[in-house]
Amino acid sequence: MKRIPELLSWLKQLQVKLHNPPTIHYPPSQGQMDLCVTTGSQDGLCKVFDMIINRGDNILLNEPAYSGTLQALLPLGCNIIKVASDGDGIIPDSLKEVLSRWKPEDSKNPQKNSPKCLYTVPNGNNPTGNSLTSNRKKEIYELARKYDFLIIEDDPYYFLQFNKPWTPSFLSMDVDGRVIRVDSFSKILSSGLRIGFVTGPKPLIERIILHMQVSTMHTSTFTQLLVAQLLHQWGEEGFLAHVDRVIDFYRSQKDAILAAADKWLSDLAEWHAPTAGMFLWIKVKGIYDVKKIIGEKAIKKEIFFISGNDFYIDSSSPSPYLRASFSLASPEQMDIALQRLAELIRESL
Repeated sequence: MKRIPELLSWLKQLQVKLHNPPTIHYPPSQGQMDLCVTTGSQDGLCKVFDMIINRGDNILLNEPAYSGTLQALLPLGCNIIKVASDGDGIIPDSLKEVLSRWKPEDSKNPQKNSPKCLYTVPNGNNPTGNSLTSNRKKEIYELARKYDFLIIEDDPYYFLQFNKPWTPSFLSMDVDGRVIRVDSFSKILSSGLRIGFVTGPKPLIERIILHMQVSTMHTSTFTQLLVAQLLHQWGEEGFLAHVDRVIDFYRSQKDAILAAADKWLSDLAEWHAPTAGMFLWIKVKGIYDVKKIIGEKAIKKEIFFISGNDFYIDSSSPSPYLRASFSLASPEQMDIALQRLAELIRESL
């Protein structure tokens, strides 16, 4: 497997600077922190799922969830157990309620089938834009310790948090070596590069590398070298300065879409201001299911949104939600799009 040592060591140093995982100096058998580069974070995530999940396993997940994750999980035949969330992400009391079906000691008995892992996007969740608070993360991590399940921290929008200081990650709290963290360069460098990286306990990272050796072989050496050279040229400070410029861009885009929503949709819909990422999750008032409006009529008006039902396990059930993305459109285009959306909603009421 072709790895670029300079890139790996740079990324390890970055993880130590940003997260300072307690597992850095652990022996490998106790979950020492390790890292591997994958062909985008989605590739890493799928390999994590393949490694951990067997048919019939119970997996915890908060809906709505990224459709790519749902489509990766469903063929594995696991039981996806939904955990409720609100504007601050997963609700710990809801997680406690779900876990109360088991006793903590059940994790040692395979017959009891206690949850194997919790999957979550902690910052700027796709599609809601919600982020977990630090206190909630601490509560969730303590529940993971009590019931002995892994946490898959899928964090592609970590570098797109609008407010500083950034919320501490699950990796930064991981005294047990039970967190597998997935990062991405797609949102801050280029999605076409397909460079992601997975950080977690050394024995599990080694299994992901073995999987790569019989699937993708390795992430493109050319794109790894390109990113390694760029990061080396920037240095940590230069990289984080670049991240700040990216955040400034997305913050102004977020402000533009919120201004357009306030202008055109205030009496027709409701939404929460996103704390990270590139999405606005809109609930249309008075319409039971927006799928037809979004799937047929909106496209005829040359505006594109994704209907909310695509982000649920049962995608056939009706949803009053839609997801708007503010990554590519200009403020002027967003204003026109939400004006046309408002017209569509009024016609359908």
